Amino acid sequence: MPLSEFSLIQRFFTQQRINNSSTLLGIGDDCALLSIPEGFELAVTTDTMVENIHFFAGADPYLLGYKLLAVNLSDLAAMGALPVSVMLALTLPKVDEAWLTAFTQGFLALAERYSVDLIGGDTTSGPLTLTVQAMGLVPRGRALRRSAARSGDFIYMTGCLGDAGLGLKIEQGYVCADSEAAVTRFHQPDPQIVAGQALVGIANACIDLSDGLAGDLGHILEQSRVGARIDWDALPLSDAVRAYIDDTGDWFMPLTAGDDYELCFTVSPEQVELLTIAATKIGIIESEPGLRLNKSGTIQPIEVKGFEHFS
Repeated sequence: MPLSEFSLIQRFFTQQRINNSSTLLGIGDDCALLSIPEGFELAVTTDTMVENIHFFAGADPYLLGYKLLAVNLSDLAAMGALPVSVMLALTLPKVDEAWLTAFTQGFLALAERYSVDLIGGDTTSGPLTLTVQAMGLVPRGRALRRSAARSGDFIYMTGCLGDAGLGLKIEQGYVCADSEAAVTRFHQPDPQIVAGQALVGIANACIDLSDGLAGDLGHILEQSRVGARIDWDALPLSDAVRAYIDDTGDWFMPLTAGDDYELCFTVSPEQVELLTIAATKIGIIESEPGLRLNKSGTIQPIEVKGFEHFS
């Protein structure tokens, strides 16, 4: 007999232990209850992933569960927030217990890694659609925002650029040596939670790289009403991405490919010595609007937007 909605919830989503003192009541009532400690604010984000839009049909459910949570935790990292709890809404075409087991294992493995409580959600019938609402705590008045970059700030980013984009191309058929690392970066991004918290009080503006460096940095520029110049030679590119560029000539890929989920942030020159995380300086904020690329001594404008639904 197929599992009912409440049996499904009971079997797959009520086994996690509570990790946070902020969680007063989790799954099992009409609402969850959270306590916000004195001196903190609640950061809240929501992301939805739809089959054949955000992930391939037949995707590994363990990796899908992991990535669904990772992209939401990355949003919290970009605000400098400590993840506390999440809510999960699943729309399923059918109840597939093997699929649900693997999905839950991937989701909860990352939740346990960051001591995140699953405190509620919903299940419905329909085309495969996965939604998470994630909540985190950030010191009052100190959340990192997109709107605080200033002319003269240096632009930094964590990690490497373009590996997830290369992983997607490999999944789409591109063949290269040592493909495993890039494919892993695409399916299992590492949300920069620790880095985000370390930037509170030091960085001026911050964003996570979900839709590509050009598009995401563009959001900072738009909301801060500034421009920027990026130095191509300074970009942190892995050997695999450099080999891809040499092979294809597609040097634009690392600037525009999404799913890296690294942090891009700006820091005033006076604050740089306070940075305690590994990051690469890739450019500078300028007063002239627009995004420009210095490539081999030639300055050229970059006009790229990230992926947009309904466009």
